Amino acid sequence: MFLIDQIILLSAVLILLGIISSQLSARLGLPVLVLFLIVGMLAGEDGPGGIFFDNAEAAHSLGTLALALILFDGGLQTPFKAIKQVWKPASTLATLGVLVTGGVTGVAAAYILDIPLLQGLLLGAIVGSTDAAAVFSLLRNAGINLNSKLKATLEIESASNDPMAIFLTIGLLEILVNDLKPGSGLLVMFLSQMGLGALVGLAVGWISVKLINKIQLVAAGLYPVLVSACGLLSFGITANIGGSGFLAVFITGVVIGNSRFVFQRSTFLFHDGLAWLSQITMFVVLGLLITPTSLFDIWFEGLLIALVLIFIARPIAVVPVLALFGFNIREITLVSWVGLRGSVPIILAIFPLIFGLPGADLIFNVVFFVVLISATLQGSTLSWMAKKLNLTLPPPVTPAATLEITALGDVDADIVEYTLGDTSRSVGRRISQLALPDGAVMAMITRNNKVIAPRGSTLLEAGDQLFIVLKPNIREFIDYVFSGAITKERHELSVQELKVKGNNTVADIAHSYNIEIPTKPEETLEQVIKSMLETSPKIGDVVEFGDLKLYVHDMVGERIITVGILEKVSLIKRSWRIRMLAKIKK
Repeated sequence: MFLIDQIILLSAVLILLGIISSQLSARLGLPVLVLFLIVGMLAGEDGPGGIFFDNAEAAHSLGTLALALILFDGGLQTPFKAIKQVWKPASTLATLGVLVTGGVTGVAAAYILDIPLLQGLLLGAIVGSTDAAAVFSLLRNAGINLNSKLKATLEIESASNDPMAIFLTIGLLEILVNDLKPGSGLLVMFLSQMGLGALVGLAVGWISVKLINKIQLVAAGLYPVLVSACGLLSFGITANIGGSGFLAVFITGVVIGNSRFVFQRSTFLFHDGLAWLSQITMFVVLGLLITPTSLFDIWFEGLLIALVLIFIARPIAVVPVLALFGFNIREITLVSWVGLRGSVPIILAIFPLIFGLPGADLIFNVVFFVVLISATLQGSTLSWMAKKLNLTLPPPVTPAATLEITALGDVDADIVEYTLGDTSRSVGRRISQLALPDGAVMAMITRNNKVIAPRGSTLLEAGDQLFIVLKPNIREFIDYVFSGAITKERHELSVQELKVKGNNTVADIAHSYNIEIPTKPEETLEQVIKSMLETSPKIGDVVEFGDLKLYVHDMVGERIITVGILEKVSLIKRSWRIRMLAKIKK
């Protein structure tokens, strides 16, 4: 038997064990990374597997590749809207927050381990960043529903704080090993890490979208591979010119994920699976690298450092930053608690081993132990903490799934599947009463395993599966009609124009979109416009009702076929602020 045959068999067994262990995550209340690490430790030299693995450079290489793919997938799933909403607090936590966390933890580590201050600060820098893989996994796969601002802050902080931790780790190692003097050299390193990472990430992302949509590949299955190659290209270029490849690959993922490109749905599914495989591989390999018996020698010191990190350093870094940006005490408490450490600290802990730093084994073992405590304690209690702080939200009325029109290639339309929940505003309504936007067509309804042909008279029921063909720019209006609860507020929709049929009634518009037109509910939009105009209507005519404007878009003879509804932006924003102030006062 060849060696490669044994490696393939071993890899398959470890991956299968990792996948199976992920199914136990929800039942045991442990993050999947802990279970993957345990699988690796059990397979290692001190476990029943008996596999001897001590190649730090190989573990670092595999971990770096896996983390790049995980961050790329995280970027693909991060909407621009979330970044715009929280980039200020998230970026502050990703830089200043890491510095403060690492500094406080490092001083404590130097005292607890009785090592030089610089080595203690090195350990603090290594554990200073939260882990993107752990945070993404918990928030996206554990069924924890938080408000968009809080969730985006946690995800974007974890995805963007690695460059700061890497900069601090490399900088301190240069000082310890190569006698580099602190000063302008470290500043240049920091600026190059952040600046080059952002610039290359944006540039490669923009070019990638153009390439993906332009190129004609012989097989549809190559498109997801092409997207992966673009992400890794971003990482490789940045890392080789002195920037942060991790920041670049995340930004490239964000740019690609927020753009329209061919075979988008299949690409997202491919990368979701690839990210899971990367997590399993990375954590199992890191589990193989550690010698579990060596953790008994430092368990007490490691526990003290972990407690300082969790209960002192992280809150000191988080509280003033989030208070400055208007977060309330409950949100600040949860962000302080969700400071999970994971693969990044363990990968960074390999650096002292590679650099040949005296005492590197001690630092690696302590970091590994701190990660286990952090991931187990904080990860397993995240759901409980969010509920105790009353920050959990009910799950969405129904998750909408976007299907793909692969036969038509780059067509400007989506097929979206909705499963109606009990509280959906469309339940109990006939299709003719929904006032669907122009550009949306209901293609099929399934109910109790039966297919129903959509007609205007069809009455929708909870549990119905709807298949809607729509243009991407009206997606949020369709989501509001089918996924939105009846209590959902109007300001959650954008201020773009809503185009509907002229024969829709005022009552239908009010029910479907919570837009109130101060006229008789049974009147159609066509009747409303004609009654308000002094002359015969023509395309471009406008009727105003305070905050609302009704436009005549399309006509056939004297009939108004399509009507545009637009709310004045300034008045919408003012109304939103009034409602928010009223909620705060309550």
